[in-house]
Amino acid sequence: MGSLMMFVIAPTNFRLIDELLASSSNASFRGIVESAGATPARELLRYLASELNRTFFFRWNVAQVLLGVTTLWLLPRTGRSRSAWWLALAATAIAVSLLGLFTPLITSLGRGLDFVPRSPPPPELGRFQLLHVGYTALELVKVGCVGAALYLQGRGEPSASRALTASGAQRV
Repeated sequence: MGSLMMFVIAPTNFRLIDELLASSSNASFRGIVESAGATPARELLRYLASELNRTFFFRWNVAQVLLGVTTLWLLPRTGRSRSAWWLALAATAIAVSLLGLFTPLITSLGRGLDFVPRSPPPPELGRFQLLHVGYTALELVKVGCVGAALYLQGRGEPSASRALTASGAQRV
């Protein structure tokens, strides 16, 4: 659920800036924007949204790694749970790569793009977008692994009586 929340929060932070600049009824806010100018105010607010998103993603990735390691430690590795354990391992490995590789690269490139004019697009923007797409794709695969593991765990182990009946033994 945290990943799904991040999919909503990150773009909302940026979209809200333009909505506030266009239609905020707060007189103090309007006065500050008029004093600073709409373009500098927008750049400053986008920088704030970027830093918030960077912090949220970093902290969420740390939490995911901790949740993944805890899940691997607690989840049985036998029977039907074996597949769920491997899926949890894959999800945890993805979380580690997001935390250790993607997040630092995206953060570094993103900070280098803050306050840089977008017309013409800076050369680093293409690499940033590629990393962002890769991050999102891995995040979706991770969510899929977690969903499949939860499904397998939710099915539970077959009861002893059903197992005996399925093997041809008679119920008493």
